[in-house]
Amino acid sequence: MTNKTAAIRYARALLDVALKAKVLLNPAVPVPRKRAAVGELLARARLSPILSKLLALLADRDRLVLLPDLLAAYRDRLLDYRRVVRAEVTTAGTIDARRVQAIQSSLAKVTGRTVTMAAKVDPSIIGGVVARIGSTVYDGSVTRQLERMKERLT
Repeated sequence: MTNKTAAIRYARALLDVALKAKVLLNPAVPVPRKRAAVGELLARARLSPILSKLLALLADRDRLVLLPDLLAAYRDRLLDYRRVVRAEVTTAGTIDARRVQAIQSSLAKVTGRTVTMAAKVDPSIIGGVVARIGSTVYDGSVTRQLERMKERLT
């Protein structure tokens, strides 16, 4: 068998798997077929009994489409239970590990929770730090300080 022939077979198999997975989300496919497919996947995957029952329940009720949102909500609740918050921190340039640790520590004091941080760079803030935790924004950027000065002067 040539490499091209083997590649075609793998591509066909990959497409078949992708199409079968989408079948689980297709409302035109009968629920019993979806339940059977999920049952077979669960038997092969050997997941925990709780997770298996949840997936079977979602398949029975034709609610598998909820999985991405369910996963996100579960992660949020788990982090809340563990008293962990996610912070998105924006700086004007890259920051070293020592500065990351200092920012995490400051945010932990403010929130009273453990902070996991995702850092990004935005040169438009000129300097300082902008931290977003949920819907709360802590804006210590030079740009914001300049805006405040402008407001006071006018």
